Amino acid sequence: MRIAAIYDIHGNLPALETVLHEISQKKVDQIVVGGDVLPGPMPRETLERLCNLEVPALFICGNGEVAVRHQMAGKEPGAVPQAFRPIISWTAEQLHPEHQQWLSTWPKTVTLEIAGLGSVLFCHATPQNENDIFTRLTPEDRLLSVFEGLTAAIVVCGHTHMQFDRKIGHTRILNAGSVGMPFGGPGAHWLLLGPDIQFRQTSYDLAHAAERIRSTAYPQAHDFAARNILHPPTEQEMLEIFTRVEISANGK
Repeated sequence: MRIAAIYDIHGNLPALETVLHEISQKKVDQIVVGGDVLPGPMPRETLERLCNLEVPALFICGNGEVAVRHQMAGKEPGAVPQAFRPIISWTAEQLHPEHQQWLSTWPKTVTLEIAGLGSVLFCHATPQNENDIFTRLTPEDRLLSVFEGLTAAIVVCGHTHMQFDRKIGHTRILNAGSVGMPFGGPGAHWLLLGPDIQFRQTSYDLAHAAERIRSTAYPQAHDFAARNILHPPTEQEMLEIFTRVEISANGK
């Protein structure tokens, strides 16, 4: 079995389209969509594209989906900073009840047996929840309790939008990166699994994608085009930010 893991699309339909085109050439058996399809500038169009995949797919709920679902249900969107709440509200307004119903069926984790790799657990942030933040630099002792007791040999995550490959105890942890909002370099970042591990970074027409994003009614369309497509923040910038909010020594 060959698996494509695509995470953190964030409504960037041009990036998704390019990755799906490449996946179609790789003889992939299944796609795992690892959460945070939302929010973003083209949320409805992105969901509809994912509804019509040519390859069987499994979907995982990310913190973005949780916030949007809560908003659609008239609840507080959860642990969302005030500055991002207009984005959650706008995204929710673009969706239909059937989208809300579909999002509610997405589980927190999925486990698959992959030839050459064994048992692989897919989650958005960590197996315990969709909000935990850790990076390739987070001290191992802070993470041992989070990943202990797992039967999977490999855990695939996303959430922090930066690809990495590290060990925590006896478990190998892979971050698939982000299709729609990568940190560290432009393009669309994802993961190809089976029988080996390939970190993919797919190039696409950034100028045209930025133009498409700017033409939407997304509240931060011009900023998204500039900072998430044309000139993403560096890995070092984001590591410094995430260090201040990453998981603590007690696993919280």
